[in-house]
Amino acid sequence: MSGRDLFPTSLRLLGKPVLVVGAGRVAGRRVRALLDAGAVVTVVAPEAGDDVARLADAGLLTWVRRDYTTSDLDGAWFAQTATGVAEVDARVAADAEARRVWCVNASDHETSTAWTPASARVDDVTVAVNAGGDPLRAKALKDAIVLALQTGRLPLRRHRSGAGRVALVGGGPGDSGLITVRGRQLLAEADVVVADRLGPRGLLSELPDSAEGGPRVIEVGKAPGAHSATQDEINRILVDEARAGNVVVRLKGGDPYVLGRGGEEAEFCRAHRVDVEVVPGVTSAISVPAAAGIPVTHRGLATGFSVVTGHEELTEIPARPDHTVILLMGVRRLAHSVKQLRHRGLPASTPVAIVESGWTPQQRVTIGTLGTIAEQAAAVGVANPAVIVIGDVVRVSPYAPAHFRTHQPFHAHP
Repeated sequence: MSGRDLFPTSLRLLGKPVLVVGAGRVAGRRVRALLDAGAVVTVVAPEAGDDVARLADAGLLTWVRRDYTTSDLDGAWFAQTATGVAEVDARVAADAEARRVWCVNASDHETSTAWTPASARVDDVTVAVNAGGDPLRAKALKDAIVLALQTGRLPLRRHRSGAGRVALVGGGPGDSGLITVRGRQLLAEADVVVADRLGPRGLLSELPDSAEGGPRVIEVGKAPGAHSATQDEINRILVDEARAGNVVVRLKGGDPYVLGRGGEEAEFCRAHRVDVEVVPGVTSAISVPAAAGIPVTHRGLATGFSVVTGHEELTEIPARPDHTVILLMGVRRLAHSVKQLRHRGLPASTPVAIVESGWTPQQRVTIGTLGTIAEQAAAVGVANPAVIVIGDVVRVSPYAPAHFRTHQPFHAHP
């Protein structure tokens, strides 16, 4: 039997009587799966391994402590042999076939009237693989398919309507490889993607076209001076699309809860009785400095950091080179921010880095000091999206000038 003469199907055993003959390690695995399917399990075996014994003690199955007899099949819908004794398993299989009861013979898959595939569940998708009677091969294939489903490499989009919902997904700083596994999985399920300008745009190009069964993409990205959708409009789009029965992914750059207005969107959805899931992302506040080799904290240089937008006042944060300041959306008001920090006593020699379009092929790093950075930024035409890092940690960057690194206020230790 090569498997070509099998008819793949799934059994609904909820509340149905099932017989398992044998109670060792293999039987233990099969019993757990049968119980998960809701079967009423009877195990016949004079002795039992720990798994079966514990389940019997917990009252989850009936253990008949004796050898098998033909009458044990009376009323059974399904049977599994797992005694480890080929003659006994063959007898159970023969009795089952005579009574037209499907039976899995663990000792001889060639003569089994049913095969148990390697199986797993991802959300409401069940993966079951038969591989010509080779269980290790079947398991390897099953694991590969499960991994592809979990990481969004295979399409999970439903084509039968159900309850709509919204997922606020942090896509990371721009590189499509920096989205979380859960975020990518939800993209594979999406009916509608509401996309930001600063999200991982490469992921959108990987999605199937809507005409080919892929999700519909709604662009709502905001750019300075050119907002294509107001926040109120975005909120309404999310709710309306979910109420239409769609799985809606709001794909954002960075993390939806770090200066991303994700909290407002989640509140609006809940206020309108729409289920919402929040998937954190790699925030650009920390990851974009890392793209330039800058840690926001570093032993001997900085033990804390503050994240603010360029539109906020800087009067409340520590003004010391050993406390890292990260400015988001701060290019337009950079000169003003520099003046504020200088006025608060931060030295003009404090290192500053501007990282534009971090984690993309267009990334550019400009490094100077608090006294020079505004003029440097204007000279090279620095533009958003950019993250500005202020503090001694900039000295660690491989992009920093040599004299920055030679004046680090700490001594390296082996």
